[in-house]
Amino acid sequence: MKKSDFTYNLPEELIAQRPSEKRDMSRLMVLDPVENTIEHKVFHEIEDYLKEGDCLVVNDTRVIPARMYGKRKDTGGNIEIVLLKNLDDNRWEVLTKPGRRATPGRRFVFGNGELEAIVKEIVEDGNRIVEFVYEGIFEEVLDKVGVVPLPPYINETPDDMERYQTVYSKIKGSSAAPTAGLHFTEELLERIKSKGVTVAKVTLHIGLGTFRPVKSDNILDHIMHSEYYEISTETADIINETKRQGGRVISVGTTSTRVLESVADDSGVLKAGCGETDIFIYPGYGFKCIDGLITNFHLPESTLMMLVSALAGREFILKAYEEAVAQRYRFFSFGDAMFIKRRKV
Repeated sequence: MKKSDFTYNLPEELIAQRPSEKRDMSRLMVLDPVENTIEHKVFHEIEDYLKEGDCLVVNDTRVIPARMYGKRKDTGGNIEIVLLKNLDDNRWEVLTKPGRRATPGRRFVFGNGELEAIVKEIVEDGNRIVEFVYEGIFEEVLDKVGVVPLPPYINETPDDMERYQTVYSKIKGSSAAPTAGLHFTEELLERIKSKGVTVAKVTLHIGLGTFRPVKSDNILDHIMHSEYYEISTETADIINETKRQGGRVISVGTTSTRVLESVADDSGVLKAGCGETDIFIYPGYGFKCIDGLITNFHLPESTLMMLVSALAGREFILKAYEEAVAQRYRFFSFGDAMFIKRRKV
């Protein structure tokens, strides 16, 4: 299976540079691969497609101000660091620009000196392991010296950076937002709950690997990035009971999907836990947990295109994307949404 099997032509002007005026007023494409139908709706109408007994699973991660601009301590040369993964209390795996300045032993300062980074080693993909030196609480220091990193295809900074957080974001740790959830308002979630739909939470901290292109022609040669996840006993029990009662599990975003499919056993039963997942979902994968997916429109030839193709069928997904381009949908993080019902295999 080749990465070119998951490409489509996207006019650059369809890449959304800012969020919709109101979260739940973005557009919604509803895909039913069983009936082979495509519907065009507004996102708040998602409640019409959810029913009593269903479980909506959201990712409650919160984006941290993971990008920092600083200076080399000895020479004053500029450096940019993006936090990728928390290794322990003071050590992080980071992306550095320019990399040539971040050799082991080099020290960099940020803000007014509130934070110092010491490069410890160079690891896979040229990333660095750094040790931070600071006084007080790291999260509070980071709030002072860091900024929230936006995806590389967004060239405008929103007036309100909370629009790059979900309304239910809680657990700090992501370098990117779980963008499928950006469409929900608190009012919409309350209406959904009032229908007898349960909302359960998982956590997956999204790294910048989510934007990493697939470089191998053969997708099976692609090395998937890993991300930290947590699923509580309460959430596992809710989802297991939903399945036992015949309800559907609807995942909000590919990140929630990665958690659920990582922890489900072959019979679809979930167990609470935490750890790293590098699950790679592509056509031929047998879904064990989810029955539907709410997601945004993804980059051509991305692992996320491969995931939705596994759920709904590659040809049907490409047909839907062609329709989305023709109907001038807005793409990527601040763009419009899809609701994909799971096909039968």
